[in-house]
Formats: sequence, C-alpha cells, structure tokens
Amino acid sequence: MRAHLIARDTAYQLLPFRFLRLDDHSAQDILLTAETGEYLFVSEASLQALVSKRLDNRSPLYKDLLARHFIYEPGGHDPIPEIAAQYRSRKSFIFDGPALHIFVVTLRCNHTCQYCQVSRAPLSGGAHDLSEQDAEHAIARVFESPSPVLTIEFQGGEPLLAFERIKQVVEAVERRNESEQRNIQYVITTTLHHLTDDVLDFAALHRIQFSTSLDGPAFLHNANRPSPGRDSYERTVEGINKVRAKLGHEAVSALTTLTAKSLLHPTEIIDEYIAQGFKSVSLRPLSPYGFAKKSAKRLDYSMADFIDFYKKAMAHLINVNASGTFLSEGYMSLLLASVLTPFSSGYVDLRSPLGAGLGTLVYNYDGDVYPSDESRMLLEMGEDGLRLGSVQQPLDELLRSPVIALLLSAGIAETLPGCSDCALVPYCGADPIEQFARQGDPIGHRSFSTFCEKNTSLLTYLFSQLKDGDDVTQKVLMSWLSRRSLYDLPASGYRG
Repeated sequence: MRAHLIARDTAYQLLPFRFLRLDDHSAQDILLTAETGEYLFVSEASLQALVSKRLDNRSPLYKDLLARHFIYEPGGHDPIPEIAAQYRSRKSFIFDGPALHIFVVTLRCNHTCQYCQVSRAPLSGGAHDLSEQDAEHAIARVFESPSPVLTIEFQGGEPLLAFERIKQVVEAVERRNESEQRNIQYVITTTLHHLTDDVLDFAALHRIQFSTSLDGPAFLHNANRPSPGRDSYERTVEGINKVRAKLGHEAVSALTTLTAKSLLHPTEIIDEYIAQGFKSVSLRPLSPYGFAKKSAKRLDYSMADFIDFYKKAMAHLINVNASGTFLSEGYMSLLLASVLTPFSSGYVDLRSPLGAGLGTLVYNYDGDVYPSDESRMLLEMGEDGLRLGSVQQPLDELLRSPVIALLLSAGIAETLPGCSDCALVPYCGADPIEQFARQGDPIGHRSFSTFCEKNTSLLTYLFSQLKDGDDVTQKVLMSWLSRRSLYDLPASGYRG
C-alpha cells in the first residue's frame, strides 16, 4: 500500500488553495497553488487524499504541504503570520502609489506603422505638443506620489520631435529631486531616427535610457514600420549603435510587435536580436487599442497562432542559450519572477489590484490624465470615458475619479468570475481596460478574453517546463531569472 495514502492522523486542516490539471499525462499532472504563490505538483490520488484528510503525516508530501502553507496543524505552529507576511510582500506595490509616469510630449511622427495605436500628427507645428504649463503641472503630480522609485517615460508620436519639452521636464524634476531625494529613472521611447549629439549629451548627463522598436530583420521591420525613406531598419540600427557608443551597451532596449507576417519568422526575429547584441527580446502580440484596431483585419491573428509562434521562438531561444549566447524573453522572465520569487511584480499588466491608475499615470499632450497608456489609446476608438481628469487637478483628486472606482471594481483578479478559482491567479493580473476595449465591458467574459488566453497558455507552458523540462531548459530559465533586464522595469515599453 502506498504510504502517502495511509491515514495516521487526520488532525490537519486545509488552507485555501486552487488546483489545475495540466493534462500532460504524467504521474503528477495537477498543479496546486496557494494564496501566497507557493506551488506543488501532485497526482490525482494525492489530491483526493489531501482533501479527504487521509494523508500520512510521516510522508514527504505531507511535510511539503505543511511547509508551503497548503495545510496546518491546529495547536501546532501558527502559519497565519507567515502567510500574511508573504501576501503583504507580493502586494506591496499597493502602498507605493503610481511609480510609472508617462509624458506624451507630442503626437507628431514621421512613421506610418501599420500597427500604430494613435493617429499621427504632421511633423510641422506644435498643436499636438504638450505645453510648458501642462508639463509643470504634470511634474507636480509626479512628486505627489509617495513612491520612492519613479520612472518617467517620454512617449509620442516621436518624442524626440519635442526634445525641448523633454529637457524642460528632466531639468525641473532634477531640481525638485534635490530636496525630494527619490530614485528617478528616465526612459525615452523612440524610433531613434531623430538622435542628435545634443540629445545624446543630455541623455548622458541625466542617465536617460532609450527604448526602441525592432521588429526583426530589415525585410520585416521595414514592412511593419515604413518611413518615407524606406530605410526604417537601417536608421534604427544606426540609432542603436549611436546610443551604445555614447552611453553604453545597456542604455538602449528594444521591443518587437508581432504582425501576422512576423509569426512566420520566429527564428529570424530571435537571430536579429542576437546579431544586434541584445540580451533580451520581448515578443508582444498586437494590441486591440486605438488606430491599430482599424488595421486588425490585415495584421491580426488568433491568440492560438501567437502561442504557437511563441513556443517555436522559445524552443529556438533555449537552443541559442544552451549554445552559449544569452538572450532572454522579457515576458517569460517576468512570469518566472512572479512564480519563483516572493516579490511583487514591477510590471503593471501583471498586477492585481490592477496597475492602471494605481501604478501608472499618463499625462496626454492635451493636458488630460489617463490611468494607463492603453486607456489613452481608446480615444482613437471614439471613447474618452476612461479619462481621470486634468493635469491641473491634485493627484488625490485624480485617484478619487469615478473611473478609478470603475476600474477597481473589475481590477482585482481574485474576485473576478473565471479568475477567482483559477490556480494561476497568484501570478497573473487584472486588465479591465483590455476587456473594455475588446468586449465593451471592464469585467468581460474569460472565455473570450485574449489576455486570459495568453497568460493561461504561457503560465501553463512555464509550469510544464518547471516540472518536466530537461536540465538544459531549466538551467536556461533560471539564468533568465538571475539576469533581470530592462524589460523588468515598471514601464509600459515602446508602443509607437
């Protein structure tokens, strides 16, 4: 008789947990997860024994369940203080206030990207630029946040076309921070096509980092991101090299946005990032927001197609890393950290309660304030209902907006239908803005949620690799966890 099914003592009690059948036909194909994010793989028989309180208290499984807070012994060690401390650590971001502050300094841009989320403005004129006065108000809002670490991200359009406004903001923030003493990080999300020596000198002086878009080799990048000179790829690579020469190799990061054409080239995209000397690649599906939605019929694909692409890309990445070239995938690195560390996620899309508004604020070029970059994009779909207010309003007033209340009502994953009983919810987030964009309702239905489909598929893939992956795969994944990259900053990343 199997020892772990012998009932010696039924004194233990169950603590809250969830479970998921991985359907991989292995002996231990059930994933158990605790509220704290602890996890364990068990068999069907062990799960039955656990819930019917027939576990042998001498078995290794019993000891594992006790140590990881799936069960406790009344009258014995009290697990509640430990559970509370772990839970508090995972949710510590709630107390920090907005840490990511996005300044949309202009809508002007010279690109005609097929998947762009905003309606671009002409290069000439300043009608679509953030005003000096609104920039000053936004800086005041930044410092009203209690967060000890602040990321200020400049977006567009092409933000370097409004470089004087960037200079104004950075210099004003630096003066204010002489007394505030916050940890300030600056990121400019840009095509890099408008770099000048003045821009690079200023970036060197103020430790500014750059984030750009690199969609793969020249044929793919130029197709996705056309420019008047038909040399978008060449100018982007030239810009990457200029930043590295002046500021160092790690001063520039890149993201790729995947169109239907991109999905045909997982190997080529990975190899391009290796060729350009990057240490991380972030494989992002298309967004359902704004101007990009108008191009969806030409560019879009099913989430199942994306997952199939992603697994092929991951297989190539594992082989590349195993051969001695380090290149991590940004989103998988974030999921790894969420699963294997006790800390809160710095990535706003994987937070519950949601990161929009609570962790991020966007100061639009027209002086309006939004809870996230995505909610700003809804303007392009004729929807401005997620506007928090004006940049002239104090932060506490903006965060008391009815929009924040609406988002919070749909922004705590542990309370949502379809999420509350999901074993993956400790590692996932709530994204009511995406549900609103795709389904017209901030709660939405998980059966039709691409956000849910993506995270469920990728987390299930990750757990399968942690359970059954060979030694090479597991070593590669652990190396990604130990070498966190720019993509783990609490920033939204380049979206233009």
